[in-house]
Amino acid sequence: MKLDEKGLLIVISGPSGVGKGTVRSALFDMTGHDLVYSISMTTRKPRANEVDGEDYFFVSKEEFEKRISEGKMLEYAEFINNYYGTPLDEVERNLNLGKEVVLEIEVNGATQVREKMKDAIFIFIAPPSFKSLKDRLMSRGTEPVELIEERCNKAERELHLAYMYDYIVVNDSVENAADKIMAIIRAEHAKTERTIQKYKQILEEENEY
Repeated sequence: MKLDEKGLLIVISGPSGVGKGTVRSALFDMTGHDLVYSISMTTRKPRANEVDGEDYFFVSKEEFEKRISEGKMLEYAEFINNYYGTPLDEVERNLNLGKEVVLEIEVNGATQVREKMKDAIFIFIAPPSFKSLKDRLMSRGTEPVELIEERCNKAERELHLAYMYDYIVVNDSVENAADKIMAIIRAEHAKTERTIQKYKQILEEENEY
């Protein structure tokens, strides 16, 4: 019996290169749980193979700014003259359907979510060591050395913000990290503060007979 009928908002973040996307994909592959990946909204133009409503929600800059002013963005940021963010209405719709909504976002975005969704679950994906993270960023070989160094410096700063999260999951192996996140989700659904009202209702109904 599921006492907590509303879905959980699970915020996964961590420094660039830590493997957030890989862990998130493994989490979805390993479970039949009702998980939904939150689709971001952006004002940039779609790329060749991108589909509106699947890869992103593509909107105009005017529409995005209108949503900001109306408080309809859970979190957002501006990057190279384009907005990126999480539409609040889609998140709330899925949560009310009892689905677990997974956000994979930057540390700055997670801070914004914390201010608006107090009952969200915040999980920081950490590398086994800073050296392993730096080696991974360097091994990509797709960016100039200056940009890699900038990413490394940013990652080092973000690692010091792990204390802001509810949980720290070390990505020593993708399967292990995904399994720990699934365990966190199950434990959160059993928390007294999430289940006590439903439990009281069950007891009251039984006492009526």
